[in-house]
Amino acid sequence: MTPATETDPPPEAMSRLDGIQDQLRKSAPRWAVNGLFILAFIFTLSYARTFLVPVVLGLLLALVFGPIRRFFDRRGVPEGLTALAIVLSLLFGLIALTGALAMPVAGWIERAPQITADVRTQLSELSAPLSGIFEAEARLNELTGSDAPGVQKVELQGSSYAASIAAAAPGIVTQLVFTLVLLFFLLASGDMFYEKIVHVMPTFKDKRRAIQAAHDIERRLSRYLLTISVINAGLGVIVGAAMWAFGMPSPAIFGLIAFIFNFVPFLGAIVGVVIAAAVALVTFDWLWWAPIVGLTYFACTSLEGQFVTPHIVGRSLRLNTVVVFLAVSFWAWLWSAVGMIVAVPLLVAIRTICEYVDGLDGFGDFLGERGSEAEAETGKSRAED
Repeated sequence: MTPATETDPPPEAMSRLDGIQDQLRKSAPRWAVNGLFILAFIFTLSYARTFLVPVVLGLLLALVFGPIRRFFDRRGVPEGLTALAIVLSLLFGLIALTGALAMPVAGWIERAPQITADVRTQLSELSAPLSGIFEAEARLNELTGSDAPGVQKVELQGSSYAASIAAAAPGIVTQLVFTLVLLFFLLASGDMFYEKIVHVMPTFKDKRRAIQAAHDIERRLSRYLLTISVINAGLGVIVGAAMWAFGMPSPAIFGLIAFIFNFVPFLGAIVGVVIAAAVALVTFDWLWWAPIVGLTYFACTSLEGQFVTPHIVGRSLRLNTVVVFLAVSFWAWLWSAVGMIVAVPLLVAIRTICEYVDGLDGFGDFLGERGSEAEAETGKSRAED
């Protein structure tokens, strides 16, 4: 045993120092630890998005098509056969949509220089300040020796867009194949994961609540996807008919754009309005056709969003508008276009989980629309009975 020296602090001081350190550790702000965890979680989502995006898509699609698989399972259809039929149907649907959009989009990319030049001409006639800017640019290009002001730059941009799409295509196809393969295995495995959940839950009440929560998520997501798909299809027909009445080129393409983009709340409608107005600007000689066409597209999506969808979609599926907007923006920043698509289904799943987990009721009410708390509480009470 080493003898104590004169420089060593007394035992009372050491014990007091240890007590102060324990108090500091206990009084450390919990929000700081939680903040670090959230930042690390967001960084992980961004860093591993190449792997996580198809996994999340596969899991969500498995929840969506779970009731369909279970419906055929009760009628004696093998799970693998149902899973194969669902995956092939999705694959053929994606191929059909891609084929329908490929030719017009390729034509727009090829005509990008001419379209941009037409837009510049139309805007220069509409706005004198913009006209002065274009003239200054033309004079600057003449001084620097450029023969065709602005055209070469636009041509390079058009070619760069095509090159970017061609470069991204292999990665997109790979993630799509991974998603469909994962979806097949999840559907073909049947209720194996639910059986695992039941096995790890400690009490019978927890087992029953976990299964009811999983089935409720499946039911709500399937209902949401089916309802929104039917509504978007109707919106696409109306938008396509309106574009045909205006004499827009390829009106069916605008119907497909409305159908696809409307799966993204808020931002999808805005992008559709911009595309419709831009095409009208370069199609018609009268400048005011562009805002008229854009406002018509906006009116169709507004009527759908304010009256049709709230009336058809059940109150239990309605979400806080501010939360939906922030979620779409956040996932768009994190995972680009795929993030915008999965934002609302993830909110639906999270809100359903909150209804079955003790202590998360308040957060679930915050995610829901005003007036939906009573139905959520009724559903939870029914699940516990």
